[in-house]
Amino acid sequence: MQMLNVVSNANLLCGYLMLSDQADVIIVGAGAAGAAAAWRLSRGGLKIICLDRGNWQRKDDMPATSDDWEILRQTRWNPSPAKRNLHFDLAIDATESMIKPLAYAAVGGSTVMWSCHFPRFHPSDFRTYTLDGVGDDWPIGYEDLLPYYAINEKMMGVSGAVGNPAYPADTPPRLPPLPLSEGARRIATSFNKLGWSWWPAELAINSVPYTNAPEGGTRGQCVHCGPCEMNCPHGAKATTDLVYWPLAIKAGVRLVTGARVTKVLTDSRNATQGIVYKDSDGSEHRLTAPIVILAANAVGSARLLHLSANRSNPYGLANRSGLVGKRLMLHPLARVTGLFKDQIDGHKGLSAGTLVSHHFYETDMKRGFRRGFKMQALGTHGPAFTASGSLGRRMPWGATHHREFERHFGYAYSLSICSDDMPDLQNQVSLSDTLIADDDLPAAKMIYRIPDDARKALDYGLGKAAEALRHAGCYDTFETQTLPDAGFHLMGTARMGHDPETSVTNEWCESHDIKGLFVIDGGAFVTAAAVNPTNTIQAISLRTSDHILTRGR
Repeated sequence: MQMLNVVSNANLLCGYLMLSDQADVIIVGAGAAGAAAAWRLSRGGLKIICLDRGNWQRKDDMPATSDDWEILRQTRWNPSPAKRNLHFDLAIDATESMIKPLAYAAVGGSTVMWSCHFPRFHPSDFRTYTLDGVGDDWPIGYEDLLPYYAINEKMMGVSGAVGNPAYPADTPPRLPPLPLSEGARRIATSFNKLGWSWWPAELAINSVPYTNAPEGGTRGQCVHCGPCEMNCPHGAKATTDLVYWPLAIKAGVRLVTGARVTKVLTDSRNATQGIVYKDSDGSEHRLTAPIVILAANAVGSARLLHLSANRSNPYGLANRSGLVGKRLMLHPLARVTGLFKDQIDGHKGLSAGTLVSHHFYETDMKRGFRRGFKMQALGTHGPAFTASGSLGRRMPWGATHHREFERHFGYAYSLSICSDDMPDLQNQVSLSDTLIADDDLPAAKMIYRIPDDARKALDYGLGKAAEALRHAGCYDTFETQTLPDAGFHLMGTARMGHDPETSVTNEWCESHDIKGLFVIDGGAFVTAAAVNPTNTIQAISLRTSDHILTRGR
């Protein structure tokens, strides 16, 4: 891939960038949201500079084809930055969080390490207070994002089946659905017997070779080698370093890697001036621009707003409402695993389940909680993971180890339960008093407990998942009540809204307090829904980018 407009640490000379230190737009973060914004804004002839603390992912560093991939998955390719602990990772103090954060710093962000489940939010997710008396209504609705869902899905490529009854009558183009695994096929049969709805999962994984734009390259198709989170050697997985960034760079966007942004600058009128960042050598640099877009995930962006406190904003930038960092949402996750008597090889193929059910998604107060959850068929793990107890049942060491391993490996399949996660002011991101990050500033501190309704939804879902697995033919089931290392959906720390007293950003993701400052990652979310957020994050990013271009004109 040609990188003519990429600026790395090698391009830094005597403390100055080898490009102008002025821009029209600065984007902080080159992941799902930042990449989409960079591409969309590049149509407007603006001078755009994007900075990311990570670097490009080298193709020869992908562990998916390595014999020791399970070891790499637990070390330098661990999804937890605390366990991975590489030099570009953002340190997060999660000692007071029930769920630990997962994130990846690189060009492409966490899409490099994701499993590509790619649904839209439901229309009801934007109106939970009106419909169910819980959470808050968004200042935008499903219809506002509909054209941007369409753009983003065309760019990323989505495999699935049209006509999903969980959504309004809309038939977006889809690549052919990826085939159900044997375990998912048996669960589908079980759901049919129980009268529960299900649908082939919408995945940002190519079931056939795909070209997203005339000037874009063709990415390969899935060959079901798995595991998808280890990155894809065939390019079938829609990571934004492959999808959006080549087009953005070709259009003139500058990308600075290895850059740790430490402060957003403002003037005396509370208008954005630019940013300060450190390179990997610790040298400090300044870039100026009238527009700064934060896309560093809900934890990273909230930390940066806290770090950017100044005389006019002593409690953090854009924090007149006191809500910067507050209302953190994570999508609590539970899992039930069942054992079949015959071998189904659940460890082979896609990591993300090829079957999803929204049957229990909407509120039904007969269940005892508001909002709901999705269930998704979930493949199991390789031999090393299984032997170490990754399925949630410890393999005893000693004389019975081999017998128990053989009973589980190749015979197990799971159903995951992902609950809606309503905002709670106690769940938040602040600055740590004890942990210093690699930029010599306080690390983000994450505080999170599972809300009561979410816990009730998980418990109800555990029972339903066990019932489905038994109907599918499992003779034994066991549950994991909460997956503590599953904080991959980071949302809610800079919520959008109409009222400056009760929200951080407006309906265009621009700060109420600071002119020209935007937050376009999951931090802008008002509620969490019960489905994966990446498609919605990118749709919001594209919508905000169009607003910036229109306002500029």
